[in-house]
Amino acid sequence: MNFFLTDIPERTQKPRENGLTMMMDKGLSINDTKNFIDMCVPYTDIIKLGFGTSAISPHIETKIKLYQDAGLMVYLGGTLFEAFIVRGMFKEYKELLRNWNIGMCEVSDGSINIPHGEKCKYISDLATEFTVVSEVGSKDENVLIAPYKWIELMQKELEAGAWKVIAEAREGGNVGIFNKTGDVRSDLIDEILTKIPEEDILWEAPKKPQQVWFIKLLGANVNLGNIAWDEVIPLETLRIGLRGDTFHDFLNK
Repeated sequence: MNFFLTDIPERTQKPRENGLTMMMDKGLSINDTKNFIDMCVPYTDIIKLGFGTSAISPHIETKIKLYQDAGLMVYLGGTLFEAFIVRGMFKEYKELLRNWNIGMCEVSDGSINIPHGEKCKYISDLATEFTVVSEVGSKDENVLIAPYKWIELMQKELEAGAWKVIAEAREGGNVGIFNKTGDVRSDLIDEILTKIPEEDILWEAPKKPQQVWFIKLLGANVNLGNIAWDEVIPLETLRIGLRGDTFHDFLNK
């Protein structure tokens, strides 16, 4: 902080295992990437190059190196992983990660059907060489997974070698752990947290009310993802009670 205030919650220090913020880059220019790094590195841990944007974004290797040189972890969106898998190109996917010097990857099955045992094999294989995050939940708003199934899938993927499991919400925040209107499926979250440690979950929460809900539930150091590039600093103010929505949550009254 630029000055001292009492009653500011303690944030975990980078590199950290919890209190993570994942920014979703959907096609920032090189200049915007540099500007983001200039302002937001202290409050950002992970960059996801969203869905298949890395396939068509100009200067992608330059961008990846800029992020990495700034101390940020970078990975390609899970939809791109699925695009390789559905084409039978798993070896080529791993080769791409090596060629681009990317040490992190996402395993997901939100757009295609991958038998769960096979998905866990992908996680185990990749975890021998890369830091793996795996995503649970469907991108189809009409698919509702029972809470016990969420828990079972998350447990097995963590056991297979995932560093964190991602709770699906898409960039719109209207599927998975949220309903079609973006409201939190609170009963589902409560049930998941009875079995899965909160530090092992990265909650996709692109909308401010969703971020506020998780901060109020789990505190300043909840793991949050799919944050827009221009919402990282606003999110950090929510985390430490310097925005109206969480202003009173951390004050010692």
